Amino acid sequence: MSRFATLCQSSIGAKLAMAVTGILLFVFVVAHLLGNLLVFAGREATNAYAHGLREMGGLLWAARVGLVAVFLVHVASALRLWRLNRAARPEPYAVVSPVASSYAGRTIVMTGLLVLLYVVYHLLHFTLGVTNPEFLKLVDPKGRPDVYLMVVRGFSNVAISAVYLAAMVLLGLHLSHGVTSLFQTLGISHPSYDPLIKRLGPVSAILIFAGYASIPVAVVAGLLKAP
Repeated sequence: MSRFATLCQSSIGAKLAMAVTGILLFVFVVAHLLGNLLVFAGREATNAYAHGLREMGGLLWAARVGLVAVFLVHVASALRLWRLNRAARPEPYAVVSPVASSYAGRTIVMTGLLVLLYVVYHLLHFTLGVTNPEFLKLVDPKGRPDVYLMVVRGFSNVAISAVYLAAMVLLGLHLSHGVTSLFQTLGISHPSYDPLIKRLGPVSAILIFAGYASIPVAVVAGLLKAP
């Protein structure tokens, strides 16, 4: 067996795969947030941005396929690492004393899987129009898909907004531990900036949650309205 194959099957390989794919997913989460926040710039800005993405054609689909692949590798690596840890310690501890670990760290697999389930629903809701096929028929005065109106109508449903907010809380918990731990996995550590790294995860999680949460909250509060 080659060294590369051995690495891939080890816990170190799983951690490295999680770290690398985690960085790529974090970049996507930030970029997606910046695009979503255009709703506050109005209908024209939002629909022009969405139309620009559609105009990318094959390149957009290639990016989507690549993103799905990264997502699957991230999930598979997390589950493999979880199984390896369980195999290394088949008997549970008689007394659990989570002094060194945080709640976000202890629940990172669970929050990741729950976020994955929400992502599937989110795609069915907004992207594929399975749950709300009428959204795909919305068109603005320029003949473009009316993404702005879709977002406002979608989040006007309080139940949908509540589920979205709950999913963003789970995403925040996941990022709070994941962003910080990837530096440790990649061996990036130094006494002078370790305190900053430890704060980076929680701070970035709060900012990302606040950004995503601001959209449904603004819709429900009537700050973002249908034209």
